[in-house]
Amino acid sequence: MSPSKLVIVESPTKVKSISKYLGEGYEVLASVGHIRDLVEPKNLPAELKKGPFGKFSVNVDDGFEPYYVVSDSKKKTVAELKRALKNADELILATDEDREGEAIAWHLLEVLKPKVPVKRMVFHEITEEAITAAKDKTRDIDAHLVDAQETRRILDRLYGYEISPVLWRKVGTGLSAGRVQSAATRLVVERERERRAFIAASYWGVDVEALPADGTGYAFPARLVRVDDKRIATGRDFDDHGTLKGNALVLGEAPAKAIATALESGTSKLTVSSLETKPYTRRPAAPFTTSTLQQEAARKLRFTARQTMSVAQSLYENGHITYMRTDSPALSSQAVNAARTQAAKLYGAETVPEKPRVYGTKSKGAQEAHEAIRPSGSEFQTPSELRSKLSPNDFKLYELIWKRTIASQMADAKGHTATVTIASEAIELPELGTAPVELQSSGTVITFRGFLAAYEEGQDEARNADASAKEAKLPELSEGQALEASEATAGVHETTPPPRYTEASLVKALDELGIGRPSTYAAIIATIQDRGYVTNRGSALVPSWTAFSVVRLLEEHFHDLVEYDFTAAMEADLDRIAAGERERVDWLNGFYFGTDDHRGLRAVVDNLGDIDAREVNSVSIADGVTLRIGRYGPYLEVLEDGSETPRRINIPQDLAPDELTAEKAKELIEAPIVTDRVLGNDPETGHPIVVKDGRFGPYVTEVLPEPEQPATGRKKAAAVKPRTASLFKSMVPEQVTFEQALQLLSLPRIVGHDDEHDADITAQNGRYGPYLKRGTETRSLPSEDAIFEIDLAGAQELFAQPKYASRQSKTVIKDYEQPDPVSGKTVKVKDGRFGPYITDGETNVTVPRGENPEEVTFERAVELIAEKRAKGPVKKRTTTKKPAAKKPAAKKTTAAKKTTAAKKTTAAKKTTAKSTTTKRATAAKATPANEGTE
Repeated sequence: MSPSKLVIVESPTKVKSISKYLGEGYEVLASVGHIRDLVEPKNLPAELKKGPFGKFSVNVDDGFEPYYVVSDSKKKTVAELKRALKNADELILATDEDREGEAIAWHLLEVLKPKVPVKRMVFHEITEEAITAAKDKTRDIDAHLVDAQETRRILDRLYGYEISPVLWRKVGTGLSAGRVQSAATRLVVERERERRAFIAASYWGVDVEALPADGTGYAFPARLVRVDDKRIATGRDFDDHGTLKGNALVLGEAPAKAIATALESGTSKLTVSSLETKPYTRRPAAPFTTSTLQQEAARKLRFTARQTMSVAQSLYENGHITYMRTDSPALSSQAVNAARTQAAKLYGAETVPEKPRVYGTKSKGAQEAHEAIRPSGSEFQTPSELRSKLSPNDFKLYELIWKRTIASQMADAKGHTATVTIASEAIELPELGTAPVELQSSGTVITFRGFLAAYEEGQDEARNADASAKEAKLPELSEGQALEASEATAGVHETTPPPRYTEASLVKALDELGIGRPSTYAAIIATIQDRGYVTNRGSALVPSWTAFSVVRLLEEHFHDLVEYDFTAAMEADLDRIAAGERERVDWLNGFYFGTDDHRGLRAVVDNLGDIDAREVNSVSIADGVTLRIGRYGPYLEVLEDGSETPRRINIPQDLAPDELTAEKAKELIEAPIVTDRVLGNDPETGHPIVVKDGRFGPYVTEVLPEPEQPATGRKKAAAVKPRTASLFKSMVPEQVTFEQALQLLSLPRIVGHDDEHDADITAQNGRYGPYLKRGTETRSLPSEDAIFEIDLAGAQELFAQPKYASRQSKTVIKDYEQPDPVSGKTVKVKDGRFGPYITDGETNVTVPRGENPEEVTFERAVELIAEKRAKGPVKKRTTTKKPAAKKPAAKKTTAAKKTTAAKKTTAAKKTTAKSTTTKRATAAKATPANEGTE
């Protein structure tokens, strides 16, 4: 039997590409992410639930020992890996080179317990050259990186499990706190607070179209900058309360219009008073890091952070780019040479500087020293060479990465910026007297494009952008030259509030503050959206009122833990643990139990005192008007004269917090009260039929008389429920007729009797739309109106068709026309009853939130199917306890505690020590992105 080496990677997509580079003698299999994780405390064996592991599945009193479990979903994967290991004479762990990948490798070692030599292989790109070099430069598992990952995992468990229950009790169920997600939510809420407190200031300005008086040249824009040598105010001269910060002149309407009239009529002559030219130089942006890639893809491609990382993962696993989780903008000498060579070939030798550019990180705490994200290989493939091989989104992102990488090694763009100042004769101005004015115009001429030939970085929204920032194309001018105004316009301007965060600007803020890791930002943003803390309005992130309550509670009662500097310091400490400069148990002790400088999470939670839930969930809007966050959402509460009970007013769902001003609140309060509209009395029962506007939309119902009170001592009879029916989507509450209401209340409608099946066919409306029902069989109807229109023959025709035949062409969103490597069946994306999903005919998996189903790549689809297949079929919940649940616990009763010393040995020693000294069973992948969900 020929020697065989088992190579384990994380993703099924990598298996094929790596196998072809390793050649014969290697078997490559995927762990499909983590194989084990911290068990949920509720799933602990019964005998451990009341012990030191019971609260967190971490023994905080004994070295913060974690209790790991292999979940049912990964047992099949583990069994397959163990079978393959029996036939191998060497185990190579080739998971990703970051902390998470290092931890996955260590967990594999712990679970598989190999008796053959073990090596750790790392690479940052999947090319033949990189894989060949990596297999010759293996190493041991880095215990410090494993410690850092385990510390982060335990930290997040402690943080989430201690603070989230407080939110459940004081704000609302289903909420969560997390080390990074809480900081991200706080940033968004603070920005909305600034917008709520913002007071706009108005000021006037004058814009002019000027041109040489002798008719030569062409018109160019200029704007008023001074009156009587006093600079006029622009948006930047006001603070957020609308107050002028300096001594600039705030121009009013009357003088602005007088200036415009005088300049356009020619009564005040214009002359070029000065010309100034300055050299212009612009440097290219650094190659992409994870953070800057997410930012730029959001600006230029309108990708969400999660979508960017998904597409980047696909490009990496298929060998097109280097590893996409990195804090470093540095390029290897190989990449520098490739970029410079390609730039010279495509744009000319003059576009490449004499010396290569070197980039350093500006991040507060760069993690592992990865290379920047760039095209893979020693020779970059151009986007045009890959266009036919990549999906549309893969191509867009690859092109962005390629352009940025090439441009980063190109020469500066050069040119000159010319500024012309124009003086007028004195003008009679209301309120200001007689005074001359000055106008100004600037324009930049690029004489050498340099890197701009390949790429130009996008920009976030600028606040109070100065009109002078607009580039003007200037004609040839000279000092003293006469000009005239072909057009002059006076206009009023208002200062603007701070722009809301977008995904791009939020990622940038988190990165600059040193909070969290860029590799987790995509999932953090998805988490705060899933929790209802923020919603999207276009690209802007708008916080909910619930987020206001959560942030207020955290700021008032967990202040130290949500401070940005403290959160960033935790990241820096994790970096030190990864570098071997700090010991994990000592650091966790300080975080949880406290130090001289920090109270500790436990002390904070134990000494919370009384938290007034009503106060936390209240925001004063105006005198006597308070916003409350209730069980069903926010509402206004106002006390009215002569009433002891406050009146409640619902708030429109699409009203952003900064839009709920005192004036808007007054408008909502004074709006006519929408009451139930009586349509008539049911001719059969005599009960009134009314149309109402409920929590889940408008509906019609009957009003039943009050039931008679039972005789003393008798049990009260169960209340009779009134008939109720939701309005059709095409119906408007104000226009619903009595006849329509009776029709709706008569549902389900009996279409007719099917003699062949001896069953009535009914038409009705349901949770997922209108449908027909015959016994236990159902068929969807094309529209709500069809409920009352379809006849028996039409209904029987629908039942004669296969259940989904009429929908088949619509359900297939994307057909890859390629087989799944395991099942051999064609993979498709379909639109199902519960949303879009991926299937190979055997395994179905929902398209993850944030990913566009039309843009999911084949590789991503295969990966998701593989992950779902590995989890096995979903087991139905049962109230009886599984007998097998105690089996893992039995193995652990004799286990001793895990020691740090054991973990610090080489990979081979670590296997022996930890497999006999840890209370850990085996578990599904704990995505680091789920950091804040606990």
